[in-house]
Amino acid sequence: MYRRISHIKILLIFYLISSCSKAQDPVVFEGLIPLPKEQKVGKGHFLFSQNTSIKYHPDLKKTVAYFNKLVEKGIGKSLEIQTSKNSNFVSFEIDTTITNIEGYQLTISEKEVLIRSKDPKGSFYAIQTLRQLFPPCFENNSCNTPLQLPVISISDAPRFSYRGMHLDVGRHLFSVKDIKQYIEILSLLKFNTFHWHLTEDQGWRIEIKKYPKLTQVGAYRKETLVGHYNDQPHQFDGKKYGGFYTQEEVKEIVAFAQERNVTIIPEIEMPGHSKAAIAAYPELGCGDKNIEVATKWGVFEDVYCPTEKTFTFLQDVLDEVMELFPSEYIHIGGDETPKAQWKANEYCQNLIQKEGLKDEFGLQSYFIKRIEKYLNSKGRKIIGWDEILEGGLAPNAVVMSWRGTEGAISAVKEKHKAILTPSSHCYFDYYQSDRTDEPLAIGGYLPLEKVYSFEPIPDGISKEEATYIIGAQGNVWTEYMKTFDKVTYMAFPRAIALSEVVWSPTETKNYSDFINRLVPFQKRLDMLGIHYANHLYEINGDIDVTNQNVKYSLETFFKDKTIRYTLDGTDPVGTSLVYNQPILIEKNYTLKANVFQGKEPLGALFTQNFLIHKAIGAAVIMNTKPHPSYNAGGKEALINGINGSNNRYGDKEWLGFWGDDVEITIDLKQVSEIHAIKTRFYNANGQWIYAPKKVEVSFSQDNVSYSNGVSKELDVKFLEGSIVPIAIDNNIKCRFIKIKVKNYGVIPEGLQGAGNKAWTFIDEIIVE
Repeated sequence: MYRRISHIKILLIFYLISSCSKAQDPVVFEGLIPLPKEQKVGKGHFLFSQNTSIKYHPDLKKTVAYFNKLVEKGIGKSLEIQTSKNSNFVSFEIDTTITNIEGYQLTISEKEVLIRSKDPKGSFYAIQTLRQLFPPCFENNSCNTPLQLPVISISDAPRFSYRGMHLDVGRHLFSVKDIKQYIEILSLLKFNTFHWHLTEDQGWRIEIKKYPKLTQVGAYRKETLVGHYNDQPHQFDGKKYGGFYTQEEVKEIVAFAQERNVTIIPEIEMPGHSKAAIAAYPELGCGDKNIEVATKWGVFEDVYCPTEKTFTFLQDVLDEVMELFPSEYIHIGGDETPKAQWKANEYCQNLIQKEGLKDEFGLQSYFIKRIEKYLNSKGRKIIGWDEILEGGLAPNAVVMSWRGTEGAISAVKEKHKAILTPSSHCYFDYYQSDRTDEPLAIGGYLPLEKVYSFEPIPDGISKEEATYIIGAQGNVWTEYMKTFDKVTYMAFPRAIALSEVVWSPTETKNYSDFINRLVPFQKRLDMLGIHYANHLYEINGDIDVTNQNVKYSLETFFKDKTIRYTLDGTDPVGTSLVYNQPILIEKNYTLKANVFQGKEPLGALFTQNFLIHKAIGAAVIMNTKPHPSYNAGGKEALINGINGSNNRYGDKEWLGFWGDDVEITIDLKQVSEIHAIKTRFYNANGQWIYAPKKVEVSFSQDNVSYSNGVSKELDVKFLEGSIVPIAIDNNIKCRFIKIKVKNYGVIPEGLQGAGNKAWTFIDEIIVE
């Protein structure tokens, strides 16, 4: 009777005969997110109505109560517990043969919905699967026909035990209702962890009764930065901003999350990102001065001073936090801690000597280990950002690896658990589209497909080491998210893609299949009132250069739609050229394209400029490879005739290097006369990206003997994305061009990323 579901949208037609023998509309089953481990579908349907009853194992009483509240919201009436007059049931059973505590089996026949699990957690996730089998109208009680469920059999369990989403409320604050709605969607997607970032330089957001100034003073800033951090000079709105969550509100949210099988892990930042706390209690800092809550974004030198008074304060704070949050883990931050004040402070220097520490990095390790020891004594464990590796890792700490995968690799090799959240794939404050009308974001470029392609198990570790990778997390930092609608726009659908990364087996991942399931899932978000980004009808372009023959391909996901385009810079209309094969680029063009249904455009306008120059089709040799997170176009992207985005350094055209000096050799394949070379570098210090200190260009006809060429010292304060011309006084005949790019070096104290190597991002090298 059953056949296995593999992929692509599955359309099942079930004909329903109601109690009055009237035929109903066909049932459409369009797939589940995240994709279950195994699913089979049969013929027929189960009629779900107010006459359906519930049978359950006593251990599942709370889960059944949650289900009944969900049903009451969906059909206006909760279901009765087993009664003899009814013939169809939703049954909840305990099955100890199921090995995974979060696993479940869901079987729907024409007579019964049967859920089996080892633990209430598994039955909860079965309910979330069952929820998606109802039509979207179930979400807001707007269905006007009997509810039908397909006959189906599902056996499911998650790939990772830690499946997290984060939200920063320090930069911008969101209501209790907003936080609950966020948690509700996370639970629907089978995330089991909400990382709540509660304290920041720009605001302390949780009531601590023993220290009332934390919310009286630390929860409010006098004004807020307007525009982007990289805009100069900085502008402010002049309006007081702030607020906090009372302990009663926190308890309410925690209870709400527990009912949805979501563990809330609170983050109390230390020793850095603590300016709001020090503004409230200046004696906690090393600066020996009164300071204000931060009004702009970035990293600040004001950090906790590791005195006994500070540790007493933090222990008191953590005591109240632990009373509110029953989570096994407490996140203590540990990232971006400038060391300038510690270096200048006599007490800190004496402490370094007293404890036999190597330097200020050792002092940070001492700080983290001391906090960890205290939390361990209370039966809790710590999570920290990967900077807690610096100076020595605390004995039982879990590392949250955000600066790539290197932190996770280091942690697991020391047999520490790690959570992957690299900015390249998991930072949902990055731009998600190339569209110029996208709302302001911090920078970068992280489209949906890249999130879906993420693999949490990094290369270079053994099978045993891989067991220490407990999962992954998406992060939502809110510097540029003033409203909750903006939060959900930035988080979804990227968090939806991540839910499948952390739940579903690797071998079932298929992006085309995922998109076909995402389209109907978005209807459910509509019913729930969730604002989300929809870039499904956008166009992607790809360039192919063979010798100096340049062709450009266009594609959109939905193959039944038409792409129309122009090459003269005008917007395409319903009568414009139809794209059906790669376009030959013979000169400088401005290509514009859109997706059409008939003669009506569906998506956003796609624009691509082409600049044909002498290096196109040349060979490129580099002394070092770009960082794998920023190498989408490969080395050929440097000479393909396309400039990268002015504000999205993660696209296919920018190549990123972390701390490396870069040497690029371009082989023109024949001796040519050139009179100008131009290139450009990204400069966004807030994202640790700096223009190089120096660029040198030299020339050769044999790749052996090079002229001295020209060099240019760069001012790192030039506007991001600006063209940096390399002037050549006279025409030069050469075959080989060598460009040496000197990395900026280590980021200075007091700036974001202080103490870390700077990034260099290089765009098109134009040879004229």
